[in-house]
Amino acid sequence: MSSSVLTFLGAAESVTGSKFLIDTGASRTLVDAGLYQGLAELRRRNWDPFPVPAGGIGAVVVSHAHLDHCGFLPRLVKEGFDGPIICSPDTAELVAIVLRDSAHLQEEDARQANVGGYTKHHPALPLYDLEDVERTLPLLVPTEFGTTVDLAPDARVRLRPAGHILGSSTVLVESAGSRTLFSGDLGRGEHPILRAPDDPPAADTIVVESTYGDRRHPDRDPDLLASVLRRTISRGGTVLVPAFAVDRTELVLLELHRLMSEGTVPRVPVYLDSPMALRALAVYREALDSGSAQLRPDLDRVRAALHAMQVQAVPDAAGSMRLNRPDHPCIVVSASGMATGGRVVHHLAHQLPDPRNSVVFTGYQAVGTRGRQLLDGVRQLKMYGRYVPVRAEIVDVPHFSVHADADEVVAWLARAPEAPQVAYVVHGEPSASHALATRIRDDLGWCTVVPRLGERVRLD
Repeated sequence: MSSSVLTFLGAAESVTGSKFLIDTGASRTLVDAGLYQGLAELRRRNWDPFPVPAGGIGAVVVSHAHLDHCGFLPRLVKEGFDGPIICSPDTAELVAIVLRDSAHLQEEDARQANVGGYTKHHPALPLYDLEDVERTLPLLVPTEFGTTVDLAPDARVRLRPAGHILGSSTVLVESAGSRTLFSGDLGRGEHPILRAPDDPPAADTIVVESTYGDRRHPDRDPDLLASVLRRTISRGGTVLVPAFAVDRTELVLLELHRLMSEGTVPRVPVYLDSPMALRALAVYREALDSGSAQLRPDLDRVRAALHAMQVQAVPDAAGSMRLNRPDHPCIVVSASGMATGGRVVHHLAHQLPDPRNSVVFTGYQAVGTRGRQLLDGVRQLKMYGRYVPVRAEIVDVPHFSVHADADEVVAWLARAPEAPQVAYVVHGEPSASHALATRIRDDLGWCTVVPRLGERVRLD
């Protein structure tokens, strides 16, 4: 019998760029095809030649629709991949939205760099364009949770709900007699829409994320968001909320609706300034209306709130520009969540210098992103080739996180029906990955490793 080899092509001692290749000698399966984000040295990896011929990969399995797990797909297709892309039905819908937006942003960033002259490349080019995306989307194969899909004569896959965002999955690949479980991004039991992740199935090898591997989420502060909203509104300022367009936007809007409905904060206009977030919101509303096994029961209140909330959509660029300096207190929810691109960047450029304003972060900020720099206290921030002073109030509201923390990851692993031969800890900054690996060894007694980028390991 042939043996499988697992190669860590991304998210090894870093949070982004998830790519894991299983090679049996007779077939190749790639689990996740994510973009690197954050530090320039990481983003440059997106341009590196792919370590194996893209055309030699038989299938790709995508755990969920966040860019650091699916954003490399069009580049892979551009380099010759033409096989099936297995994912859940909701992930397929959201991936189409995310990839089209990604291509648009890359094309626009290249255009602005060429016009503004702040590029080392002549000309600056996008990693991929909309044409590459449109060649990618027909390859998506929507697959229901619990369904076994044959990828090759010696490889098959099964998805289970991961509770992170709509459609998110854990991935079990059976290849050449070995069973490898990928956690993808694990959710929490506190998501207001999604059920907690399904318990892990039996596996010989587990590849687990460690985004929050060195910490525990703080207890929820019920007044943290409300207090910054009240302060900013009383100053006559704007509250800018950089939010991930998929899932985080929905959770932020639900909380704003609740706070205003209860009278906890004054009613002011709430603008949703992200075409991608508007399309994702429609997918969430549709999923809530149709029902799904991944959703919590008794969602009537959430369903009603998502339909009833008073949100002013900003679909066009001209309307977005008008929000750079609003003439009235308001809340602007815009993408991207780490302020790496999109409309939120020009809002930051105009609003950071004004001390009346505030910027509220609601999710993980990777090293090297503008969001991380702001949370770390920088006094000036570079955008569009120039620096702007940071005088606005910067606030972190961590309770929106939909990543399992260290306690929750270990508890999930402990529910596995049997111990794996090895657990590999990925998708975390080095300190987080190593801390979680130590915790798993100490608490569960498992053989646990933090792999290096490009490392190859046998699975039999």
